[in-house]
Amino acid sequence: MPTTTPLTASQNASLKTLTIVGYLEGTSFLLLLGIAMPLKYMIGIPEGVKYIGMAHGILFIAYIAVLMGAASKIKMPLWAMPMGVLGSFLPFGPFVFDHVLKKNLNAH
Repeated sequence: MPTTTPLTASQNASLKTLTIVGYLEGTSFLLLLGIAMPLKYMIGIPEGVKYIGMAHGILFIAYIAVLMGAASKIKMPLWAMPMGVLGSFLPFGPFVFDHVLKKNLNAH
């Protein structure tokens, strides 16, 4: 059930940070799966996996850290933390999670 209390400025800032880091993490995962890995395994060019993979790993750790911080600051529903983590393992997961979370928080 969506909350009826509007988010504070601090909560909105946390949500915006989560959105940005989530989109960066999701994009890096799609680049890794869609470009870097095919280049490595089909054409034999491993550099894409090395660099995009490193960036994705850093963004993944940042996303989990920001998710934990935002979960406590925003008082997210109980399902949000595990679904955010699960979403980070799925292609397009962070984008879907962001949409569902904002819809649930009434914070479009």
